[in-house]
Amino acid sequence: MDSRASALWVRLKANRWAYTFTILATLSVGILIGTIVSYGVKGKEGQKSDATPLTVPAPQQLSNAFSQISKQLEPSVVNINTESTIKNPHKRRNPHVDPDQGDQGGGDDSPFQDFFDKFFGGQGGPDAGNIRQRSLGSGVIVDSKGYIVTNRHVVEKADRIRVKLQDESPGAPGHDAKVIGMDQETDLAVIKIDVDHPLPAAKLGNSEGMQVGDWVLAIGSPFGLQETVTAGIVSAKGRNIVPNRQFQSFIQTDAAINPGNSGGPLVNMAGEVIGINTAILTETSSYAGVGFAMPSNTVAQVYNQLIGPDHRVARGSIGIEFAAQPNPAIARVYGSGVTVSNVVAGSPAETAGLKVGDTITSVDGRDVKGGDDLVADIASRKPGSKAKLAYVRNGKKEETTVTIADRSKLFASRLGDDEESQNEEEPKPSKSGLTVRAITPELADRLNIPAGKGVVVQDVKQGSFAEDVGLNRGDVILEVNKQAVNSPEDFTRIESSLKSGQDVVFLVRPRGSRPQDGAIFLAGTLP
Repeated sequence: MDSRASALWVRLKANRWAYTFTILATLSVGILIGTIVSYGVKGKEGQKSDATPLTVPAPQQLSNAFSQISKQLEPSVVNINTESTIKNPHKRRNPHVDPDQGDQGGGDDSPFQDFFDKFFGGQGGPDAGNIRQRSLGSGVIVDSKGYIVTNRHVVEKADRIRVKLQDESPGAPGHDAKVIGMDQETDLAVIKIDVDHPLPAAKLGNSEGMQVGDWVLAIGSPFGLQETVTAGIVSAKGRNIVPNRQFQSFIQTDAAINPGNSGGPLVNMAGEVIGINTAILTETSSYAGVGFAMPSNTVAQVYNQLIGPDHRVARGSIGIEFAAQPNPAIARVYGSGVTVSNVVAGSPAETAGLKVGDTITSVDGRDVKGGDDLVADIASRKPGSKAKLAYVRNGKKEETTVTIADRSKLFASRLGDDEESQNEEEPKPSKSGLTVRAITPELADRLNIPAGKGVVVQDVKQGSFAEDVGLNRGDVILEVNKQAVNSPEDFTRIESSLKSGQDVVFLVRPRGSRPQDGAIFLAGTLP
């Protein structure tokens, strides 16, 4: 070892105790600081609090309930594809309007257009080329033999109906279905497919047991997307969304319902079908948080009649009308019950002696709670059966016996879609190219115009004089050359007097306009 290394070793050896002491002191200080900090934290944690700790439930509980119901119901839900032939599709309004006001017709996607198409059975016209129209919907199997419940508007006027089961491959062609029966009043239909094996049928529940706030699932094929499940709650019950349709009382839900969901089931947490998804309230034609389903109790009643030998729903009626909304003032003046506002000519009510102002208080000894209660009672009775009515006239109690009539025949002109009216010859276009219809009380109420005033344009022939001047389907013609038009007969009489080269001025209330918007003139020279 050289001298320099020896000297370094001597110095390290001499200071060894100093280095050892320094290291030990540093470790002691660190341990002391850690102990103090730990004690402070433990002291804070040890302090008592009056707050109750929060607990988080297991996420599987709710998720499993939804998924189990979905797995149970999905095999019973089907996709429905239809093909139909339409003629002379309506076009958007010819822009003969004030540019500051925009298109008063509201466009083809307006809520009025949906109502108009549904009321008059969709688009029509004899002169345009045929167009194949395809639509999508849903349905639910309720009988293992292949019976399926869906909406009437999904399958009505379809040339071909194809049903695709959930367990079939995406490219499978599906099964041809036939219509067993349809009911306009509830927009329900029953179709059937023939298969060589039993199908999984859904279980029907009791819609009366549902309460506002109960969880529900909507299952169907929105936009053609099969096996789509959405969740929500029952938002309301007993919703009436179509004027004067006393049998369309819906369950309202916020479960997402979109085009293609129509006819699919609304399901409760027991996996039971408690409604058939039918309609949405929206300004965009898509989900806006408000959907409607026909209650299962109504579905069962309609289904049982549609699968019967007549394949139609027969509802009883006595031929009276009354205020749609209860009015306390009417009850105070005429008494509690259902006060008659109109008696249909030749109806059982007229034969039994009922008059306007009579207040019906009971049917076969059972007190009548209101208009809906009376309609439900009478409608459930078989046409031809009899019922004893108690009523009050001028403060005096009276009784009479009525024979129940068939509602669809009694109100054929008002319903506009019964068997007899379907067999009637369709109106033909006039020489101006117009096909017009009378304005029924229902349509007058929807249009906010007095009943019996004007005629509504059902179709406009392409390339016609009527199209040239700007008339469109849904317009209401009030006058022609200063002459009032209050019926199709008036229109035919006035138009027959017009000659080629003559100026013709129509006073028109445009489709979808409001009463305060007034009417407009459309004019031209008849070719």
